[in-house]
Amino acid sequence: LQRPLGPALAVVGSRNPTPQGRDNAQAFARDLAASGMCVVSGLALGIDAAAHEGALRGGTTLPLATVAVVGTGLDRVYPKNHLDLARRIARHGLLISEYHLGTPPLAANFPRRNRLIAALAQGVVVVEASKRSGSLITARLAAELGREVFAVPGSILGGYSEGCHSLIQSGAKLVHTLGDILAELPQGPNL
Repeated sequence: LQRPLGPALAVVGSRNPTPQGRDNAQAFARDLAASGMCVVSGLALGIDAAAHEGALRGGTTLPLATVAVVGTGLDRVYPKNHLDLARRIARHGLLISEYHLGTPPLAANFPRRNRLIAALAQGVVVVEASKRSGSLITARLAAELGREVFAVPGSILGGYSEGCHSLIQSGAKLVHTLGDILAELPQGPNL
């Protein structure tokens, strides 16, 4: 499969992360972008927004630092408080939607857009996901496409990382540094 984005990795996770989870997502995305990789995510609250922010900070020399796959028409920003972030992504990245202009934020559209996130990237990094997180849908779709699946471990308390721990138990690669990710990609950072 030809990847017109060049090397890309998805970073997804909880819409209600802990401060540590948000920091982890932002740091991974910043470091991925600084290493030359485009960061793909879904413009959702929480981990997705942190991933886009990190990529914009780290990918200052990339033509596409980040790609936001949205579950609305491109003329709608959801959540509305991400309007500034969406504008910065449009300047230094790309917004993608399979939905017609005017399509509102319908709940059924968000799990569907996860297949595009999985398909656009060489792999997916899951940062903080509960057992019922939509991020696990993205991870499953990535695995079905033969992509790498990475999970950032977290606390065993509170349930914030139960989905990540489950992914690791099922064979996802446990990561805690950028090097852990780059070592698993087929040809390293310069694919």
